[in-house]
Formats: sequence, structure tokens, C-alpha cells
Amino acid sequence: MPIGDGPLIVQSDKTVLLETGHEKADAARSALAPFAELERAPEHVHTYRITPLALWNARAAGHDAEQVVDMLETYSRFPVPQALLIDVAETMSRYGRVRLHKDPAHGLTLESDEAAILAELIRHRKIAPMLGQRIDDTTFVVHPSERGRLKQELLKVGWPAEDLAGYVDGEAHPIELSTENEQWALRDYQAQAAEAFWAGGSGVIVLPCGAGKTMVGAAAMAKAKATTLILVTNTVAGHQWRDELIRRTSLTADEIGEYSGEVKEIRPVTIATYQVVTRRTKGEFRALELFDSRDWGLIIYDEVHLLPAPVFRMTSDLQSRRRLGLTATLVREDGREGDVFSLIGPKRFDAPWKDIEARGYIATADCVEVRVTMTDAERMAYATAESADRYRLAACAGSKMRVIRKLLARHAGQPTLVIGAYLDQLEEIGQTIDAPVIEGSTSNRQREKLFAAFRAGEIDVLVVSKVANFSIDLPEAAVAIQVSGTFGSRQEEAQRLGRLLRPKADGGEAHFYSVVSRDSLDTDYAAHRQRFLAEQGYAYRIMDAADLPDPGI
Repeated sequence: MPIGDGPLIVQSDKTVLLETGHEKADAARSALAPFAELERAPEHVHTYRITPLALWNARAAGHDAEQVVDMLETYSRFPVPQALLIDVAETMSRYGRVRLHKDPAHGLTLESDEAAILAELIRHRKIAPMLGQRIDDTTFVVHPSERGRLKQELLKVGWPAEDLAGYVDGEAHPIELSTENEQWALRDYQAQAAEAFWAGGSGVIVLPCGAGKTMVGAAAMAKAKATTLILVTNTVAGHQWRDELIRRTSLTADEIGEYSGEVKEIRPVTIATYQVVTRRTKGEFRALELFDSRDWGLIIYDEVHLLPAPVFRMTSDLQSRRRLGLTATLVREDGREGDVFSLIGPKRFDAPWKDIEARGYIATADCVEVRVTMTDAERMAYATAESADRYRLAACAGSKMRVIRKLLARHAGQPTLVIGAYLDQLEEIGQTIDAPVIEGSTSNRQREKLFAAFRAGEIDVLVVSKVANFSIDLPEAAVAIQVSGTFGSRQEEAQRLGRLLRPKADGGEAHFYSVVSRDSLDTDYAAHRQRFLAEQGYAYRIMDAADLPDPGI
């Protein structure tokens, strides 16, 4: 391609600039996604960064350095800095040069064909105590209990280990995919995802909300044919997993147990919530009994980007079990993506959201940021507030109420979610528009009753807190109005849009509105939240609240 024809500018500091208006921008964005992370997404030029972890995830998912270099050179407007290309190749080459194996005589071993790498590693203060007897110049014995922690430390020093030590089969249990209850088939990308996971033995599958991650989990269970522990974000999500497994597999209700705050059942397939897993009794995690109660053959982590820190510690002791992480985004707001890579496993498969949308498996979405001007009183309260209170004041500005009512009138009769982070704001909205509110203290029975009424069309509008961000199946939802968020959480933005992306019966478009107070932290955090969706090709239109047609309310 002649110089000057591409949408990318690749810089020696590993930043990549993407001109969003270029005719090849979408193709370049998709090609970048496996190995670069979006940092900033203003209107015309997006900034990506090529990181070691992104390159190692790409390598584990089957991409090689030659493909990455070719992509950069193909789409770059100017010659790519030679030093960067060399660094990309050398960084990717570091994955797999240190390996964990299962030796028939010595058990778990750490191996490298390069004695110098092992000589370097034994000089690290945290790594040396994990290494046992030295067998020869290229091999150390490792105690099985150190398998997870060793991988964490190796990643930190830039030598990500390829774990080839294998897995125990666990207790066998018959599980098959089934069409007895309804006619269906795995989509090709779901089958590919399950195959990629099984070939690697552990790792993460990245698919958009609405693309059927549960079916990938079911397919993995059918491959394992073993007792399975499924960890989910909340009880409602657990019930949806149970219902899907009963519909789509040979499992019966009696074979599936619930381990939550309300019920303690341990069966061949057990679904547990992260909350109960991380609960302490007399200083001890009560979930340890759950992990030890069966000889689990497979552990599935739903919404793995939300995995609580204590579960990482437990997972470091579960490295001999096959582990499957499911998520719409590898982004973690706590920066622990490296622990997901080390302890759950590297990314094995991902499918760009826009690719799946183009094939009709998820709905198209129109994303609009509606900017509201605060009243003089609200502006003064914001300006004089303590810094800790300023975001809440801007996010909960009463000026947003008129916009909410305008948007509801604009989409009257369409299933709509009004989503926010602050309970007093949500209660006020619910009272004003006469809609039910679902928040943390709403009982599971009441939540499921309201969700069922929404799915059946008996309720057009639900006001929901962040409890509805995760793993809630509401395929009918066509409109979301986001009034406040958890500061600048990218993962939350992805989950909230995901609530809308299941294909609509009428083939219609989904509408995602983010109502933001201008000239405030609300605007800054909104820009940060939108980064992940911009990476997936979703462009936000910015609209002034005054330009919304007034329905006469």
C-alpha cells in the first residue's frame, strides 16, 4: 500500500492513532483489536496502545508476530518504526519459552530450552522459593500447590508461562447438548470458541452480550462430561444458567444445584454466586467446602472481568482443573487483567461485536450522548462541593428528569430500561414516571417477577440499579437510558449496552442513551466509559438536550 493511504499512524512509543473517518477505519479497528488496547476515543482520532499483555493474549489465541507486523504495515499511513516491529516480535516470542509440564517421574516441572532464562528466574526473590529440585540445566521441579502463584510471578517479570501440565478429568458425569426441548444448533463462532477453549484446556472466551456465552459454556460441559462448578454474579443469573442448561442439554433439574445465600445444594452441576463464595465465616471462606466437596472436572467463571479478588486466591489452588472464563470484555477496572491471564488462562477466542452484529446475531445499536445544562443552583452546588461529592451532584442533577421524560415519550410503548448508580436518584425517577424500581435490596423473588413481567410486555419501563448490569437476560429491551454510572467504568458501559443487543423480533435497532451533565465530571467519566465500546466500533453521537423534540409534557 503506498504511503499516505492507511488510516493508522504507528508511533515508536507503541501508541497507534486511528483516523475514524477513513474508509478503512473499521477494517483496521477489527485487525487491531486482538493485540492493542484503546486508550482515548474522541470524535476523529482514536488512540490505541500495544501492550505486552495484549500481545501475549494474541499469541495464546493463535495470532503470531508476522500477522501483527503485516497488519500494522498494511494499514499504516507512514512507515512503521523498525524498532517497534522488532519489539513486537520479541515480546510475542517470550510467550511459551518458559513452560509448565507434567513429568512422569518428577510431577510438575518448569522447563525452558534456554538455560539462561532459568538462571535469570532463580535470581528473582519471589520465584526462587517456588522452585524445587533442579533436574538439569533446563528443568526445575515445582510443587503442584505453586502452579498458579508461579504463573502470576512469571508474568510480572515478563516471561509468561505456557501451561502444558494438563488437567485432571474430575468426576465423570454424562452431559450432552440436546434438541429435545427445542430445535437449535450452536452457531459457528460458539462451536469455534468451545473448540479453542478445549484445545487449550483453560482460558477466556470473549463474546458480546447477547451472543450466547452460556451456550459456549454448555458446549464446554458437553466436551468435559464431568461435574461442573459454575460461578455467577448473582442468583438471577444463576437461575438463567439453570434454565438454559435444562433447555439445551441432557441435564435435568435434579442434576443442577444452587449454592447461594438462600440455598445450599451441591450436585453434579452446581451454580454458585461470587457473593457466597467470598463470604467469610469466623475468618474462613465458607466456599472452600464448596470447592472441596466434589472432584470437579470443569469450573466456569461467568463475567470473569468481575471476578472478586478472593476468588483469584482460591483459583490459584485450582490449576489442575479445567477453567473457562466467559466475558464481553477483558477490561478490569482494578487492573488485574494479568491475574485473569495467569490464573484463569489466556484469551482463547474473541469475536468483534460488529462482526456478530453484521451477521444478525445481535441487534444494531444507535448510541447517543445527550448533554444537559445544569441549572444555576445545580452549577453553584457543584462548583462549591467537596471533590468527593462532585460527580454524584452532576450525575444526579434534576435537570436530567425532563430529558428522561422526553426520551420515554419518544420511544413510548418500547421496552425501556432506565439505568443508574444512585438509589435516591432512581427512586425519584421511579416515582416521577410511575415505573417499578429494581435495586440491591429488592428480593430475588420480586426481581424475577418484575423481569418476567417486562419480558411478557406487561411492563414497558423498568428503573434498574447496577444489579441489572450483569447476566440478566432481557431480550425484549430495545431502549436504555443511562442516567448515572460507576464513575468511568468501561466494563459497566459494555454490560449496559449488552442488555439491548439480543436480536429484536421485529429486526429493529436498539437505542442507548447516556444522559450527561455538561461542564462537569459527568462528561469526563462518560468519555472514559465509552472507550471500550468505541474499540468495538460503536460511535456515540452527541446531542444537546435542547434539540430533543418536545412531546408536550
